[in-house]
Amino acid sequence: MPTTRSVRVQERGQVTLPVEVRRQLGIKKGDVVGFAVTDDGSVLLIPQETLATRDIAEADRLLREQGLSLDAIVENGRSIRGRLMKEIYDIDVSTQDE
Repeated sequence: MPTTRSVRVQERGQVTLPVEVRRQLGIKKGDVVGFAVTDDGSVLLIPQETLATRDIAEADRLLREQGLSLDAIVENGRSIRGRLMKEIYDIDVSTQDE
């Protein structure tokens, strides 16, 4: 069974996570965390990096089911951006990194 701790809810609804919890989850000052309330009323705390990694993996899986890849879509977006920059602003982004 998970260990539980009590913390006091502050005036603006803030709670301080115990240092042991922050260390275990790798949460540092300024990090963003997500949370979810389960059907039984428990609250799950999820470091944002975990959410982003999970969401990217899910997007990649869905794209692959359609015969696409996330890398190909990103590269296609870069190509489109380059053409638009040249067309609209007469800026050749392909030579910007040189």
